[in-house]
Amino acid sequence: MEFGVFLPIANNGWLMSRNAPHYRPTFELNLEIARKAEEYGFSFALSMVRFLGFGGDTAHWDESLESFTMMAGIAALTRRIKLFSSVAILTMPPAVVARMASTIDAIAPGRFGVNIVTGWSKPEFVSLGIWPGDEHYKHRYEHASEYVQIMRSLWETGESTFHGVHRQTEGAKLRPRPRQIEIIGAGQSIEGMKFVAEQGDYNFIIGLGINMPCVCAPIIDRLIKAGMQSGRDIGAMTLFMIIAEDSDEEAWAKWSHYQAGIDHAALRTAAEFASHNRTLSEQSSSNMITQGVGSVNSNMGTLIGSYKTVARLLDEMAEMEGLSGVMLTFDEFLTGMDKFGQKIRPLMKSGISREATSSVASGR
Repeated sequence: MEFGVFLPIANNGWLMSRNAPHYRPTFELNLEIARKAEEYGFSFALSMVRFLGFGGDTAHWDESLESFTMMAGIAALTRRIKLFSSVAILTMPPAVVARMASTIDAIAPGRFGVNIVTGWSKPEFVSLGIWPGDEHYKHRYEHASEYVQIMRSLWETGESTFHGVHRQTEGAKLRPRPRQIEIIGAGQSIEGMKFVAEQGDYNFIIGLGINMPCVCAPIIDRLIKAGMQSGRDIGAMTLFMIIAEDSDEEAWAKWSHYQAGIDHAALRTAAEFASHNRTLSEQSSSNMITQGVGSVNSNMGTLIGSYKTVARLLDEMAEMEGLSGVMLTFDEFLTGMDKFGQKIRPLMKSGISREATSSVASGR
């Protein structure tokens, strides 16, 4: 099973709590996490894109770095790990993003990919003056499909002439062309998975519940079926938070402490952002956020317990059919990475993919 880390490119990571660790999203912090990920055999690191935070007592996500710029810096200072930047397709033309991605590929050949964000958070784009209207919700995956087609054409042939409904190019050129750039998405809805199945390489699936590593199996099965319909093999990656200590009791005490300091104002704002989409399906990621108002980490799947407990739960996850890997977040990223690499991973039967560990050992 492959492992990745969801970098804290915005302040305070994924816990909206006055009692959780608070930190600024510095480049130095994210670089250190990425280097630890390499050291412990992780396959990839991903950074999200945010333009507006949720405020509240903790000013959650009110500070955020820019995804491509940060990952370009990390690319130059790492050796093996694959890096994914996120682009909100409303913010930049695909030909520009294709060139940015090709440039980072020149820094780290074969190690860069792009995460496509279609844009569910209307207030972010209103704040930038680029919201195209609520019709975007209905057509955002059609828009994303055109967007990716233009980028792939430039990467694969060096040119693009494309006349679509949402995007157009006329004789766009790209030289030098990159070695390989993968496309990922995180759509949970039928439309989102269809887009990734037709245009992407991996789909992130948000884990649900506490200590329920296999609850997302039906969603993975839905992705597999979407891939079969498109005739493509799409990798499924789950997303989980880890809170681990020496004993189950200590880990649960931390979780209770975080819950006691929940930032209700920030959570309400996050839910309000998601609620603008009147086309929400039950499976969509933004619907999961609106359902997470009472949860300190917006309903993200969480593994809580001793190192032995978390290792066992990850081993259970590894048995799910169609799962390629898992992307992890931590309540405390630096110590969390060390706990995972030094105390959890050695207890796992499934371990980390041989390719990842052999790459670290050989210095690639």
